[in-house]
This record gives sequence, structure tokens and C-alpha cells, in this order.
Amino acid sequence: MHKLERLLRPKSIAVFGGAQAATVVAQSIKMGFAGEIWPVHPTKDEVAGRKAYRSVADLPGAPDAAFVGVNRHLTIEVVKALAERGAGGAVCFAAGFLETEAYDEDGERLQAELVTAAGQMPIIGPNCYGLINYADGALLWPDQHGGIRLAEGGKGVAIITQSSNIAINMTMQKRGLPIAFLMTAGNQAQTGLSEMALGLIEDERVTSLGMHIEAFDSVAGFERLAARARELKKPIIAMKVGRSEQARQATVSHTASLAGSDAASGAFLKRLGIARVDSIPAFIEALKLLHITGPLPGYKLSSMSCSGGEASVMADSAEGRWVHFPTLTDQHRAHVKSTLGPLVAVANPLDYHTFIWNNEPAMTATFTAMVSGGFDLNMLVLDFPRPDRCSDVDWWATLRAFEAALKTNKAQGAIVSSLPENLPEEYTAGLMARGMVPLFGISEAMDAAQAAAFIGWAWREPQAQPVDTTAAGASEAKRVTPDEAEAKERLIKAGLPVPKGERASNAVEAVISSMTLGFPVALKALGVTHKSEVGAVRLNLKDAESVSAAAHDLLPLGTGLYAERMVRDGVAELIVGFTRDPMFGVVMTLGTGGVLVELLRDSVTLMLPATRDDIEAALRGLKLYPLLEGYRGRPKADVAAAIDAIAGIADFVQKNEGEIEELDINPLIVCAEGKGAWIADALLVLGEKKNG
Repeated sequence: MHKLERLLRPKSIAVFGGAQAATVVAQSIKMGFAGEIWPVHPTKDEVAGRKAYRSVADLPGAPDAAFVGVNRHLTIEVVKALAERGAGGAVCFAAGFLETEAYDEDGERLQAELVTAAGQMPIIGPNCYGLINYADGALLWPDQHGGIRLAEGGKGVAIITQSSNIAINMTMQKRGLPIAFLMTAGNQAQTGLSEMALGLIEDERVTSLGMHIEAFDSVAGFERLAARARELKKPIIAMKVGRSEQARQATVSHTASLAGSDAASGAFLKRLGIARVDSIPAFIEALKLLHITGPLPGYKLSSMSCSGGEASVMADSAEGRWVHFPTLTDQHRAHVKSTLGPLVAVANPLDYHTFIWNNEPAMTATFTAMVSGGFDLNMLVLDFPRPDRCSDVDWWATLRAFEAALKTNKAQGAIVSSLPENLPEEYTAGLMARGMVPLFGISEAMDAAQAAAFIGWAWREPQAQPVDTTAAGASEAKRVTPDEAEAKERLIKAGLPVPKGERASNAVEAVISSMTLGFPVALKALGVTHKSEVGAVRLNLKDAESVSAAAHDLLPLGTGLYAERMVRDGVAELIVGFTRDPMFGVVMTLGTGGVLVELLRDSVTLMLPATRDDIEAALRGLKLYPLLEGYRGRPKADVAAAIDAIAGIADFVQKNEGEIEELDINPLIVCAEGKGAWIADALLVLGEKKNG
């Protein structure tokens, strides 16, 4: 049994406090909670019509769940008494704990005392509203809400959020999402998001889980959650906030500008097979789709509407996404064409025109033919007329025709309204019962389909190794940046592909080194972080005179010179970067390299360890990748060598993760097939531990 079992699914509830506590009692009664409700109050004889008790000791038994709605100091006393009585868990409503540490020195101490008082008894919060169990009618919730109790034997989604107000807003949705559990996390003093989520997905009435995340409580906890969700076949949607970069220690690499905390969070969620969405409407629509269909087997969509305008909007909405509307095969097109008149151009998305509108047999034939194409999700765009001014009688024939088409082909389908308000909430339950997912808004429908398809893909892939968090945590090291010559010496010792180079202290030495290396060469000023920005590099120097002239120009810019053999036959330039994330340890960023790296921002962030398949998939996801494949007749790049080099660099970083704070390889020059990939520039930042 999960440690939150009694708290989440209580048979008895104790309630402490004044006005908020009375609301908790009233809400559970209103929802039809069949268990015991025991208000506790020092002076009142009854609360909301239920007998009140004076203390924890006076209760008839150890409650399964408790709502503690008293001040922060008294909260600690009540929690201690509940733990000693053997209660199943408590929601701590009071604020004034760790969240106030910036202006209240007592907050951190009081939160620590609260955790100590709880001992082994689970607590949620403090500084949170609590939870609503719509499956059993058990509410530890001190405010109004917009949800309804699940029908006997019914199923719904579970939602966890770190914001109580967002939780309330989600209960007020009119989109037909059936909610089984809603939970807020507060400060997560003892029980974190991932542990709460594990408790929720164990319930057989929960089909999928939505998480609004401000911060991850535990990397290992989320890995356990993702593994269990996959085992139970209960998909997870996340809305991770924090795309605007939070303040963090100064960084000098390009990678740091590309791979902030949000990029690492996105990479972590992807690794776990948790789909990420960016808005509350998309969050709700994705949960609704997953509740009915589960993860989708692929990314192929079909769309049908009786409007060319709607068909165009649907087509445009898939642009730049993995979900797409594949072109119909000749055979499939002919099949659909046979059900329509000669004036209809058959395509996907399909505009079936109004010729067959309200002709149920004709629409059934067309829809059945279209859906027969083996799509992963079939969409019917259908906005209902407003009921106060119009009639929707003719719309039901369309729905029946679509339902028949889905059943005939054993296919998944969704009704998509272009405007959310044009799909009445009172229709949603009936549509879902008939196997049609009501999706509100075209872009939100696409977000939902992509999320469901991503999870389907992720679950077909082997489960990822645990993230290497050895180097996680805030670094207290003094940051030291060795020059490029020293950095490359380290890389060469690790067996990585670095062009031959030599250090020089003056123009004469630079010429001698260049002649030894063989022309053409690159000449660089050492001790300069971003050389191209200050003109501290000269490329393709073909003779002694040009090296000498360049050396005289570069010497005033740095601390010495570095001559290096030029890499020839370059096809593309990549950036391979590593930064230390406080939560995830060292993370890797791959992207389009060169001087425009931050302007182009064509990059992807990966958790370590990363497999060769991970690296190849990341490269294929770059806008640059067609260039590596030989874009428009250009030579193909040595992709295998690039993957070897990237994997080797990652291995080097992991072996030295206790010392490396940042590493930028920019560029990694990928040459033509058979000619390798070479580290042309390296910026290494080391952490030198402080004494004392």
C-alpha cells in the first residue's frame, strides 16, 4: 500500500480550524462523502452540522486524513498530536513557513519543526489548499470549486499543481474534462510532487495524470514516477513553468545561453516520456485526449470539415510539428473521391464541401472512406451554433456519420471546434461516451495530439538510464578558465579528435610552428574567451608571411599565440557544450555551431548519460541536419565520426565532472564522409575548490 493511501482515499476525516475548516466539512457533506467527518474546535459543539471534538485525543479514532487550518505555530502542535495518534496524513493549510524566508527568519525553522513533528506521518504542504477526491467525495479543501463527483465506477484524470489558485481555476473549466483527483503541493516540506503523483496513479479510477510544475522535488522521484506510469500505462502531461531564465551564477560559454534551467527541464521530461505543454488550455485538452484514447501509436492525422477555410487552418496548424496530415495515397484518394461529387478536390485535410451536408448516408460513406486510411487520430472540425439564437438540429447527422466511420474502422477520433465556446460543455460527456474526444480550439487540439503521440513514441523506446546527478548541486568552486592550448592538451590526452597545434610566444615561433604543422594553418590569440567577437583568430593562412603579419596583429589581444593545422573539407559546424545544472548535474547541448550560434539557437539539450542513439536523434532534430545529409548535391558529412566525437567528449566530461563547470566545443567541424569530425575550438571552465 502506498504511504499516501489513507490520506488520498480516506474513510474518516478530521478537520481543524475556523472558517476554512467549516468549509471543508460543508464541501465533503455536499459532495456526498460516505465516511466519518470529525471537526475539532476548542469551543464549538458542532461545525456545519457535525459534532465537534475538543482535541485530537478526544476523536473516536485515528483519522485517515486531516485538514489542519490553524495558524502556523498551532499547526505544528496539531500535526504532532495527529502523528502520535496514528493518523494517515494531514494537509497543512497555514502559510508562514519556508516560503517567507526572504523576510521572516522564523519560516525556515518552523518548517523544519513541522517536518519533525510529522515524523513518519505524511503531510502535504504547508501553504497549500489540499486535495479533492472526486471519486469518493472526500474534500480536504477550504474553498469553493467547480468540479462534480465521478459517477459510480467512473474514471477521470488526476491533477497536481503547485498553485492553489490554478487548481481552483482548473476545476472551473467548461471543457468536459472528468477529474478524479485534484491536489496542491504547497511548500513540499516533506512530501514532494513525485511522491504525491505516485500515490494518485495507483488508483484504478485514474486514467492519466497532469502536473503543473514550478520545480522538481527529486530527479530520482520523477524517474520512479515515470517508470511506474509506463508500467501502469497511465500517461503524464506536464506544464513546466519557468521559461524565463532565473538568476544563476555567471557563465562564460555559449552553451550557458542555450542550455538554461528550462532547456534542462525539457530534456529531463522528454527523457522520462512525460509530454510537455505550454498553456493551461493545452494541458486540459491533452489530458482529455489521453483520458479517452491513451497514447497515440503515431503522428499521422486526418482532418475533415465542410469548409476550405477550416481545412487550410488545420493544415497550417500542423506546420512545424511532429504531428502531420500525410498525403493520401492514390488508392485512398480514389476511394474517398468515389463518395463525393466531381467538384470536390480530395486531400488531407479534406474539405468535403456542403454538397453532402445533413445527408447522413452520404456523410457516413465519405467519413468511413477517409478514416480507412489508418491514421493515428481522425479529426472532424465542427463548431456548433449558439443555442440561444440558432438551431443545431442538422449537426447531429454529422456526428452520427463520424461515429459510424470510427466504429467501422476501429479508429480514434476527435471533434475539434475552431472556437472553444462553440462546443457546449453539456455535449462533452455524451461525445466521450460515444468514443469521440471533444477538443476545444484548433491549436490546443494539435498540442494534445502531439503530446499523446510523443508519449506513444516514448513508451515504444527502451526506458532511459537514470540521469547522472553526481555533479548536481550548486557549485562553490572558484571558476578558472585555462587557455585553448591547455584545454586542447586535456582533450588530446583523452583521445579526442583535435587538430595538431603548438603554442607560440612571438611571431617567429608562430612561423616556425606553422611550417612544422604544414600550411594552411589557423592562428589564434590565447587567453581570449570568444575570439571571433574581438578578431582574435585568423584562418587559412597559407604561408610564412601571412602568419607573421597575423601574429603581430594578434599578440596585443591575448597572452600568447596558438598555431593549429586548418581542418579541410568541412561540411558543417556544430556546437557541443556542457554545463552544470544544480538539479540534473552535467547536461549536454548540441546545435548549429559557429559565430551565429546564439542568433540561430538551433539546439537541443540532453541529459547524461546519452547513448549514441540519443545523440543521433538529437542531430536529426536540428534544422542543420539536411546539410549533414548532403543538401542539394553538397557532399555528405561524416555523421558517424561526429557521433563518435560527441560521445567521446561526453565521456570525457563525465569522467571529469567533479572538475568541469562548463565546456564549449565550438565549432566541431564535421568533414565529408570518411574525413572525420574535428574539435576546432574549445573553451573549458574548471572549478577550483576553495580552501578552508
